[in-house]
Amino acid sequence: MSELIEPRILKGFRDSMPQREAQRQQILSTLQEVFRLCGYAPIDTPVLEYAEVLLGKGGGETDKQVYRFTDHGGRDVALRYDLTVPFARFMAAHLGELPLPFRRWHAAKAWRGENTQRGRYREFMQVDFDVVGADSASADLEILLLMRQSLAALGMQRSVVHFSHRAVFNEFLSRLGLSARALDVLRIIDKERKIGAEKTRELLAEIAGAQTAPAILEFTRIEPTPRETLSKIQKAVGAEHAAAVRLAEVLTSLDRLGATGSFILDPSITRGLDYYTGMVFETFLMDLPDIGSICSGGRYNDLASLYCNQKLPGVGASIGVDRLMAAMEELGLLKGDLSAASLLVLCLDETLLADYHRFAARFREAGMAAEVYPEAKKLAVQFGYAEKRGIPLALVWGEEERKAGRVGLKDLRSRESFDGLTPEAAIGKAKELLR
Repeated sequence: MSELIEPRILKGFRDSMPQREAQRQQILSTLQEVFRLCGYAPIDTPVLEYAEVLLGKGGGETDKQVYRFTDHGGRDVALRYDLTVPFARFMAAHLGELPLPFRRWHAAKAWRGENTQRGRYREFMQVDFDVVGADSASADLEILLLMRQSLAALGMQRSVVHFSHRAVFNEFLSRLGLSARALDVLRIIDKERKIGAEKTRELLAEIAGAQTAPAILEFTRIEPTPRETLSKIQKAVGAEHAAAVRLAEVLTSLDRLGATGSFILDPSITRGLDYYTGMVFETFLMDLPDIGSICSGGRYNDLASLYCNQKLPGVGASIGVDRLMAAMEELGLLKGDLSAASLLVLCLDETLLADYHRFAARFREAGMAAEVYPEAKKLAVQFGYAEKRGIPLALVWGEEERKAGRVGLKDLRSRESFDGLTPEAAIGKAKELLR
């Protein structure tokens, strides 16, 4: 006999047990309905792409985390590290087949070889939603509102979206003479929530000098009101600067919608990925501030131009499903085992298998999830199975019931039995008990 292989899993990867996967599917189902109502179409892209398609788009740090290898055909390929870069390639490849602006949503896994932490793994699922083909305040505002709406649909009304504009910070750094180091400064600011203000100041001083670092930090501070923050930005880069104008347009719309309480103009929001060119967003939970951003994104007007000659401005956001689920679990928002059936058809006599499956089909037609126990084991075993699965009802059909032409129904929660029912009456009683 050959030596057994240890059933181990790579660090940062996980199996998904039935209850967890059912919870994930429920989240995706809820989000799907939100996106459908807003006119977003589902798409999918390959797990593997040519390495040249993916590399150099998110930044040097991201490139280091990419799972890259040579396949059996000698091709240089890589696993996608997010859903945005493959989407840009998708748009370039199918431009003639799609209406513009094009709204999409996509739920799929991605891979990054980074350090694991709470709610963050090397294999992870994201849910992205984007508008491509429009560079407008309306498209930016739509993504902002959809970020908030998506989390609210999942029960997280106490979320707040921080937003800013990448070009504002670039212009500010340009006036400080730091254009050549803009990406380095942006990445340091992007990490401030993780490393703290003092460490951020030290890192900035190494790049910009000890006298300039405090000015950069002061610029990134949130003022008491959004209008005061906007005023500071306008003074720093000029009120007529296109980025300042866009921020003013979006902020005015949020004011008129009465939604400013859920959105914060925050100059420290920069996002670490290189492909962002305009508005950038991050979402935080008021009840779990330490868990980090649950939903983030921004505008990427130049990304698709890497794959085609036509300019395809885009804006979108991404929900990290694993971090989202970690947050929902802490907040008590994850539901129970949603994969459980409502009714278990007990197997008392294997000669009656056809009857058991016929009954299960009738309950399903009536809108109730039903399953058949596959073997004629002791009732204690079958009841134990139902209890572990969280199945509340059991249908009884043995030789005695067959002769009488009646079925029995048992409420496994209260242990109450209902005997001598017609199949139609059993369906009605089951609906009543489940209500």
